[in-house]
Amino acid sequence: MTDTTAKPALPDRLSINPRSPYYVAEVIEHDIGIRLNGKERNDVEEYCISEGWVKVAAPKALDRRGQPLLMTAKGAVEAFYR
Repeated sequence: MTDTTAKPALPDRLSINPRSPYYVAEVIEHDIGIRLNGKERNDVEEYCISEGWVKVAAPKALDRRGQPLLMTAKGAVEAFYR
């Protein structure tokens, strides 16, 4: 099966939260994979390739607006389409 639609280029920084300035709906529509230090992560909320970090949600902690608190993990970040 070949995909005839061209996928947009992955940005350096991307967030899945629509309230974020780094949210890009055209990219989020496609299935994106993130590797941190060679291991694929499925729980990434936001990433930055040039600065080398990803943000993942804390298991139970919420901020005052009811959004999950984000923890930062640093390392070599690679984004790709699945």
